[in-house]
Amino acid sequence: MRPVALVTGACRGIGAAIAVELAARGFDLALADRDTGNGDAVLAKVQAHGARGRLFAFDLAEIEAHEATLDAIDAWGGKPACLVNNAGIGSPRRGDLLDVAPEAFDVVLDVNLRGTFFLTQAVARRMLRLPASARATIVTISSVSAELASVERGEYCLSKAGLGMLTRLFALRLAAHGIGVFEVRPGIIRTPMTEGVAARYDERIAQGLVPAGRWGQPEDVARAVAALATQDLAFATGSVVHVDGALSLPRL
Repeated sequence: MRPVALVTGACRGIGAAIAVELAARGFDLALADRDTGNGDAVLAKVQAHGARGRLFAFDLAEIEAHEATLDAIDAWGGKPACLVNNAGIGSPRRGDLLDVAPEAFDVVLDVNLRGTFFLTQAVARRMLRLPASARATIVTISSVSAELASVERGEYCLSKAGLGMLTRLFALRLAAHGIGVFEVRPGIIRTPMTEGVAARYDERIAQGLVPAGRWGQPEDVARAVAALATQDLAFATGSVVHVDGALSLPRL
């Protein structure tokens, strides 16, 4: 049987690309998303690689529902040997840091950090019950905003910076059990989430913002995640992989 990979936010953008790439690399896919509207199209691509797949309606912020979803995944295909924490939201409104409302702060942190922490905790507990041959991995998609500050979306940056510490903490806790834990930091990726600022980034990329000279594509991130998910780099647990065309490298 193929190992099961659980991908959150799997029905569009980066999450969909990750799901398809993992299917091509030998995983069955549990596709978890709050909005499953595009799920059938992603599911068809997964199945085209000979993988089993199933959609699970799932809201990362609803921590009390995590266990029920994981039970359903277990019953369908078994405990996940790979968790990809991809689901997340942007700032509800970009603007002055001095105007960030507590409600906006709370909703972003509840999804991006709190939800991700407790899902990772719940999945890690189950991974500890897998046979050693399962070669389990946890990959969290954060952002270059974990270290590059954008004052017009402060709550988003804080949530992504927290995911960096989440990766380090779980890497330390799970290292003795052979579970690899990694963080992938995408740069400017062309997805539905960036459509609203696409014109702005087109201009800035043309001006040299990204040394690689182009937008990133969801498939760029997916290939990095797949390389980590195979556990070929297990001794590098806790590592951060930048998928940003050198955007985050300091320059003179």
